[in-house]
Amino acid sequence: MFKGNALVIGASGGIGSELVSQLIQSNLYHQVHAVSRTLPSEPLREVCYHKVDSEDEGNIASLCQSLRAQNIQFTLAISCIGALHGVNDEHPVTPEKRLEDINSRNLDFYFATNAIIPAIWLKNVERLLKGKQAAKLVFLSARVGSINDNELGGWYGYRASKAALNMLIKTAQVELKRRAKNVTLVSYHPGTVDTNLSKPFQSNVPQGKLFTADFTVSQLLNMLLDLTTEDAPHYLDWQGKTISW
Repeated sequence: MFKGNALVIGASGGIGSELVSQLIQSNLYHQVHAVSRTLPSEPLREVCYHKVDSEDEGNIASLCQSLRAQNIQFTLAISCIGALHGVNDEHPVTPEKRLEDINSRNLDFYFATNAIIPAIWLKNVERLLKGKQAAKLVFLSARVGSINDNELGGWYGYRASKAALNMLIKTAQVELKRRAKNVTLVSYHPGTVDTNLSKPFQSNVPQGKLFTADFTVSQLLNMLLDLTTEDAPHYLDWQGKTISW
C-alpha cells in the first residue's frame, strides 16, 4: 500500500498535538511532520519536527522548499492555526459583542491569524501536495464563518476572518482544479473543543457539546477518507454535515 506523508501546521495546540498522535497511530503515512513555533518538551520519536514562525512568510517558504527538495509527496496537510482571543500590541483581544467594540487593532489580529497566515501556508504547501496520489489540504475554520448561517450576530472580527478563510479556500480550489487536480481542499468546523481557544467561553456551551480533541480529530480523519476532489471544496462540521458557505 502506498504511504504518503502528512503535515500538521500549528502542531503544539490541543487539536494539533492530537492530530500528530493519531496520524502516527494510524500507520497510514510514511512520515508525519509537525510544524510549530516551539518544539515539544517530550517529542515523539516517530515525528519530524520543524520550528517555524508562521508570522514570517520567509520561514514558511524556506521549510516548504526544503521539504520539496526531498522529492516526497504529501497526501495530507492540516492547518490548525487560528485564534478566538489573544493579545495584540499588549492589548487583550476578545470577540466583539456590539459595533462599538470594533477596532482596527482587533481586526488586524483576527485577519492576520485566521486568514492571512493560513493563506500564506496554502500558497506554499500546494506544491508539496501536487502529484500522482490524491491529497487533501484541511484548514480548521468555524461554523460562524458561514455568511448564510449567521443568525446570532456578534463576534465581528472572528466571523469575518473565518469567512475570509473560507473564501480563500473556495477560490484556491477553482485554481487547483486546473493546476493540481489531485488536491482536495477542506474547511473543517471541529465544534467547541476543550482547548485554550475555547476556555473563556466554555460556560456557555450546551451540555454534551464540549468535545475532546481526541473526538473531533477522530471525526475529521475518518471523514477525510470519503471526500473526493470532484465535490471540492468541502465545508464540513464535526458530524460530516455540509455547512452553507
